[in-house]
Amino acid sequence: MPTMSSARRSQWPVWLCWLAMVLDGFDLVVLGTVIPTLIKTGELGFDAVGATFAATISLVGVGLGALFIAPLSDKFGRRRLLIACVAGFSVFTIAVAFAPNVAVFSAMRLLAGLGLGACLPAALAYMNDYAPSGTAGKSTTRTMTGYHVGAVATALLAIIIVPNWRLMFIIGGVAGLVLLPFLWAKLPESLPEAAPARAGGAPKPAAGVARSANPAAKNGFRDLLQKPYPVVALGIGVASFMGLLLVYGLNTWLPQLMAAAGYPVSTGLTLLLVLNLGAVAGLFLAGVLADKHGTKKIVLLWFGLSAVFLAILSVKIQNEFLLNAAVFVTGIFVFSSQVLVYAWVSQLFPPRLRGTALGFAAGVGRLGAIVGPAVTGTLVAANIAYPAGFYVFAAAGVLAVVALVLVPHEVKNSEETVTADH
Repeated sequence: MPTMSSARRSQWPVWLCWLAMVLDGFDLVVLGTVIPTLIKTGELGFDAVGATFAATISLVGVGLGALFIAPLSDKFGRRRLLIACVAGFSVFTIAVAFAPNVAVFSAMRLLAGLGLGACLPAALAYMNDYAPSGTAGKSTTRTMTGYHVGAVATALLAIIIVPNWRLMFIIGGVAGLVLLPFLWAKLPESLPEAAPARAGGAPKPAAGVARSANPAAKNGFRDLLQKPYPVVALGIGVASFMGLLLVYGLNTWLPQLMAAAGYPVSTGLTLLLVLNLGAVAGLFLAGVLADKHGTKKIVLLWFGLSAVFLAILSVKIQNEFLLNAAVFVTGIFVFSSQVLVYAWVSQLFPPRLRGTALGFAAGVGRLGAIVGPAVTGTLVAANIAYPAGFYVFAAAGVLAVVALVLVPHEVKNSEETVTADH
């Protein structure tokens, strides 16, 4: 697929992977949109502690899915895994709506998270198999626009539907079930499965991709411990941890942080929407700049600017236009920073390890996604969330910059040389 002409490439995989990311984006913000209502009404027995537990256990499921299920795409194919992940996520998301208490609510979120955690790395690995050479930045960031379009759509939906929180989960689950038959019928077998069946005159995949097609190949996290990958994996892991700490911390608690600062709850929901609109704009910009100037330069710049604008949000802004502008610009840098980490992983690791490496980055990142909402939730429970929460977020951006400085531009091993920016 990487050697096919643009005219021969079907657009179905592009749109189907994008729609799978829309579903992932739904999960990104849905809990943040319903938490204020659940805490205020005390329904199902929710309070600040219960909400923090639900947010945390949800992300545990996502992390486990990324670490232990996503690598299976390198062995059994991206298509099969994507279909299974969307099916599992959809069923358990609908089940959340019928939870009778906090414990069952959290358990269903945990199970839904397993599918969601593996969905993102599998979809990105598929798109990087499918994308033309030299477009890893754009293919990753554009696929991930679906993630934030889903988040924006969910925030808009919440403004209309909340406080009917149950309907939020029903809509999200049904949307996944509607996508399933299209994935089954229109998503072609991923390159590792399809390569052996090509006709003699058909274009052949690159050698690295062909190696990943071998069912006998045993790729796993142990490969990341072999030279030259440990330093790369460490830097990427720390950056991904900090990146998802920011993404999930902000999307889960931004409405509550703004409420703690004295803004109305409706303003907090609107700012959540504005934040994710900024994310979509940032993804288009980041992908183009990364492919033109090098992913490392842009991801370092993006994380640095994230820290600056998060620190600015610690100051209460009275002017509504300036407040929305500051949140929009923050969204531009915060969310595309994390996506650029995924793009860089796709460039640094050979195709045979792409799914495993993306699963590792996403899985370790999910630990940050757990820590972010947990720490912020603790600050909320202690009534010191504003402005301390934004100080924590700004510090995370700085630490990501430090970690990524250590990652080399080029990775060499006995099989191939992988240059990050090409």
